Amino acid sequence: MISRLAVASALAVAAAAAAGPVSAQQPPVVTVSAVPDQDPFYAAPTDIGSLGNGQVVAGREIRTTLPVPVRAWQVSYRTNDSHGNAELGITTLLVPTAPWTGPGSRPAVSEQIPEDATSTRCAPSYGIATGTLQSGDQIAAMLAEGWAVAVPDFEGPKSAFLTGPQSGHAILDGVRAAGGFTPAGLGPDTRWALDGYSGGAAATGWAAELQPTYAPELAFAGAAIGGVPASLPAVMNNVEGGVFSGFLVGVLVSYQREFPEARIDELLNERGRADTAAAADLCVIELLIRYPFWRLAAATADGYHDDSRLTEALQRNSLGGSTPIMPILNYQSDSDEVVPVAQADDLVAAWRRGGATVVTIRDPQGEHGLEASLRQSTAQQFLRERLTVGDPVADADLNRPVGR
Repeated sequence: MISRLAVASALAVAAAAAAGPVSAQQPPVVTVSAVPDQDPFYAAPTDIGSLGNGQVVAGREIRTTLPVPVRAWQVSYRTNDSHGNAELGITTLLVPTAPWTGPGSRPAVSEQIPEDATSTRCAPSYGIATGTLQSGDQIAAMLAEGWAVAVPDFEGPKSAFLTGPQSGHAILDGVRAAGGFTPAGLGPDTRWALDGYSGGAAATGWAAELQPTYAPELAFAGAAIGGVPASLPAVMNNVEGGVFSGFLVGVLVSYQREFPEARIDELLNERGRADTAAAADLCVIELLIRYPFWRLAAATADGYHDDSRLTEALQRNSLGGSTPIMPILNYQSDSDEVVPVAQADDLVAAWRRGGATVVTIRDPQGEHGLEASLRQSTAQQFLRERLTVGDPVADADLNRPVGR
């Protein structure tokens, strides 16, 4: 799941040279060093509630160490948490410096990086700006296609992991903000797609489900999602007590922040409160290293049970409650050890019953993290077909073995 984003310093220098000298009228390119919690750019204005969804608050051009020459901006905008309360969203817009030579205007993809964290220092915007992003090789591949790429901090200012509505809002409002940010050169004729794996796939799925009602004016050519945690009760039951149980601890931290009305803290005993407090500022690798083989039974007063308030909160943040109208590619390994494939199959079936067009890929053997790398080119092929060709996905294509 985690791979280091390649750094090509020579190309980064070329990118800076391509941008040209800064004029008196052009704001300087910023070198980001402060973590988000200490960076005023990430602070919401007091009147954010008066702004429209996706309305740009501020933007700044930043330096990056990406292996493709680009101009890059961090853009802040108004979005909404899971309860519809206004909050500040951040997306990073990356636009290749090379001219677009394909048909029409330059396409764009909103790429949801699996942050899976409880700290804003793990946010994609900070990782891209500082060269510390731990997952994102697909970004460079998309930029190499000539596409613009938007990378939203979809966990939001509370670092809310696997919070469905909040993440969907952040993605859709990030696309709105990108279209309204003039320096990036994107506009109403830009053809957009969505992409995400694992935690990023859950957020992408929520954006796809919410788009018809939350952002009906936006149109997407398609979405590629892999290793999707669709049923959160099923996924959390699967990881509890195993080597990936840190994901469960991260969810407990995040849900106390995003859903205080669920009173999840009241389920915890002294150990549970101590563990979640210690997990309040961790990135994904730190969560997994610190909390292997962690069990709710040892951290809750009554032990974990299916009708608990935690299960109810997990179910409310699971996918399948509505149907996307954009075509979807869903891929996964049958032997995925983190995210059970059966719950992804259930999501596909539910979406198809609602009328969605879904192309599925199931690899007989594989591992959760390796599947992302294995099918990266397949997902990109699907997006390329939708973005640059725009052919509808024919019924005969359903379940076709794409890329086998």
